[in-house]
Amino acid sequence: MGSLILVLLFILKIVWFIVIVHVIMSWLISFNVLNRHQPLVSNIWYGLERLLEPIYGPIRRVLPNMGGLDLSPLVLIVILYALQTVLVRNAYMFM
Repeated sequence: MGSLILVLLFILKIVWFIVIVHVIMSWLISFNVLNRHQPLVSNIWYGLERLLEPIYGPIRRVLPNMGGLDLSPLVLIVILYALQTVLVRNAYMFM
């Protein structure tokens, strides 16, 4: 059971990394450092969008409309941190 917790923690870290990359890339696109018309940037951006939209969608439905500000990545990072903390704190019960 301990190895299952380690796998879940690894998956949470991967999702956290993907969210951070998506946030940084959105900032770079907003400030015209990256151009979405470049094929590599476009492929990475749309790949990240397809990965994260099923997770962001339910969070966006719960959050109030903030205009142009999207807080769903921040909420997702908090949820991932909470899940990681719960798994680590309760890992001794499964070992």
